[in-house]
Amino acid sequence: MSAYIGELSALATAIFFTGTSTMFTLAGRQVGSLVVNRTRLILAVIFLTVAHFVLRVPLPIHAESERWLWLGLSGIVGLVLGDAFLFQAFILIGPRLSMLMMSLAPVIATVLAWVLLNEDLSVLQIAGILVTISGIAWVVLERNGQRRVDPAGNREYLMGLLFGLGGATGQAVGLILAKKGLGGDFPALSGTLMRMLAAMTSLWIVTLLTRQAGITLRQLNTHRHAIIFIIGGAFTGPFLGVTFSLLAIQHTEVGIASTIMALPPVFLLPVGYFMFKERFGWQAIAGTAVAMLGVGLLFLV
Repeated sequence: MSAYIGELSALATAIFFTGTSTMFTLAGRQVGSLVVNRTRLILAVIFLTVAHFVLRVPLPIHAESERWLWLGLSGIVGLVLGDAFLFQAFILIGPRLSMLMMSLAPVIATVLAWVLLNEDLSVLQIAGILVTISGIAWVVLERNGQRRVDPAGNREYLMGLLFGLGGATGQAVGLILAKKGLGGDFPALSGTLMRMLAAMTSLWIVTLLTRQAGITLRQLNTHRHAIIFIIGGAFTGPFLGVTFSLLAIQHTEVGIASTIMALPPVFLLPVGYFMFKERFGWQAIAGTAVAMLGVGLLFLV
């Protein structure tokens, strides 16, 4: 069993992120995506700080200013802007389609790295990009073929897809910026904490300046069940998900770990069906599988 600790850790990561997206969807539909983002960033910082002490990783107090700059920008772009789009997508189109749209993040990151960082694209990576986009398009077009009569519902669906694309773009740009800040042997867990700190600080400065802090607290007080979902999502995501993802890449190849960790859209098929009462045909299942195959091809280099 220990021989597969990397693969099992990657599988656990995918399961944790499946739970995170589900809980943030449930919370967002009660209190709104902004309240979820503001609250979970505070909780994420707490959980990651505790993880540093438990894993005996030094806190990044003395990290170089350049690391803070790149990781801070990464946190603002990926965790404030990108996740704000993603959480709104959760509300509009549910966790299954939202996480499927997030499968575009490695595609966008690969293209950006090719353009901005002069990284080469292999034939397999190009094939992976095309396959991933084809799989997602298949799922989306199946839904468009079953349009509801209500025009407002169609607009909501389209806006949800656009928000999901915005989330994927934010995550991709955030990863590119984080790569510049994580050079050398700097601990990824510390980099994650620095990103969360920058995101939390910037978002709460805006929240205080726009006098939204009181509204946030009132929303949480009115919908107390949402607090449970936000705590659960922050615990399974930034804490357990990040920790197990680091364990995965320590014990197996990054390509294998990344491919397994891209499985949440597959796991969310039954969640969407039973919990959110989504109805979809075999095309959605096949399209999701094709998209996951494309993500896997991106890492076969």
